[in-house]
Amino acid sequence: MNSRSVACQHRHWYSLLTFATIVLAVAIARGAEPSDQTTHLRVVGGLANVTQFTKFERPFWQTEVPKLTQGRITADIYPFDQSGFAGPEMLQLMRLGVVSFGTALLAQVAADEPELNVVDLPTLNPDMKTLRKTVSAYRSHIADILARRYGVELLAIYAYPAQVLFCTSKFQTLHDLAGRKVRTSSVGQSEMMEALGAVPIQIPFAKIVDSFRRGVVDCAITGTRSGAEIGLPEVTSYISPLAISWGLSFFGANRDAWHQLPADVRKELRAGIQHLEAAIWDAADRETSVGLACDIGSAECDSEKTYHMTLVPVDPADQSDRRQFLIKTILPQWIQRCGQDCVDAWNSTLARQFDIQLPSVQADDH
Repeated sequence: MNSRSVACQHRHWYSLLTFATIVLAVAIARGAEPSDQTTHLRVVGGLANVTQFTKFERPFWQTEVPKLTQGRITADIYPFDQSGFAGPEMLQLMRLGVVSFGTALLAQVAADEPELNVVDLPTLNPDMKTLRKTVSAYRSHIADILARRYGVELLAIYAYPAQVLFCTSKFQTLHDLAGRKVRTSSVGQSEMMEALGAVPIQIPFAKIVDSFRRGVVDCAITGTRSGAEIGLPEVTSYISPLAISWGLSFFGANRDAWHQLPADVRKELRAGIQHLEAAIWDAADRETSVGLACDIGSAECDSEKTYHMTLVPVDPADQSDRRQFLIKTILPQWIQRCGQDCVDAWNSTLARQFDIQLPSVQADDH
C-alpha cells in the first residue's frame, strides 16, 4: 500500500471496522475525559500477559501516573491484543483520534508506513547494543513521520526481548528451515523465511501455541521470554539464540488529545514515560538471556517454571550470512515497499553505521 494514499487508507480502515467495533474503540480508548478534579486517560498498551505489560506498563499507568501528577491524571490501560483492535490498524486509529494514547508494533503498522520499521528489519540488529544505536540514529525520523503524516506525538519506543526461532524438529542452521511452516509477525520476517525456502505464516502472538497444537506451523519466531511465558516450550523442542529481530513498538498520543493536557502535566508525563521506556529496554536486554535460560532450564532462570528445550548453537555460517541477507534480500524488499523515501531515510540516518549506501530507485524499479 502506498503510504501517501491517506484517503485510500481511510476507506480501507472503515471497511475493516464494523460500527460495533467503532463504538467499542471510542468507549475504551478516547484519551482525555475531564472531570472536576482529574483527567482520566484510557491507554492502549502492548501485548497482554508478558512482562512489558504486567510489570511495567500497567503499574506505571495505574499507580505511578497519579503520583507523578499529584492526582491530576488517572488512567486505565488495556493490552491492544485484548482491546478489540486490529494491530495493523492502530496507526490509523490514532490518526483519527479513536485511540488517543496507544501502542503500536512497528512491524504491524509497516503495511501503512514501511519507513517506520527499518529499525527492526530481520538480521539488522544482532544484539541489544546494535539495536540501541540503530534506534537512537533513527528516532527523530520516526517522530517526524508520526507528527507530519499522522498527527501523532511520539512519546516512547519500546523493545521486547530478542525474537528467536522455536521449532518442533531438529535444525542446525537457518537453511534447514527450507520447506517448514514458520510463524512470523512481520512482512520482513516473512520475506526472510521465503528467501530460505520456508513457508511463512503470519499469526497473532496470542494464537502461536494453538497453531502448533493444530499442526499449522513447524516453527515460530518470537521472544525468548515471551515464548516461555505463553508456554511455547510445551509444544516445541528446539530453540536458537540467534536474534532475528526484536519486536519494537512505539507509544504515542494523538496530538490534539496530547495538547489538551496542561503543559506542566505533559512535562510530568513525558518525564515519567522516558523512565518507563528505559526500564523496558533494560528488562528486554536482561530477559533475552534470562528467557533463554528458562526455555532450556539453566540456572540463570529466575522463574519457578522452567523447561528443557534443546539449544541449537549458532552456526558461524548463519552469522556470516546475516549481512548477505540484509544486502540481497531484506533491504531491497523493504525499498520495493516504499521507494525513494526509504532510500533517503536510510542513507541519511543508518548508512554510515552499517556501511551500506543504498542506490537511488530508478523510475521503472518502483
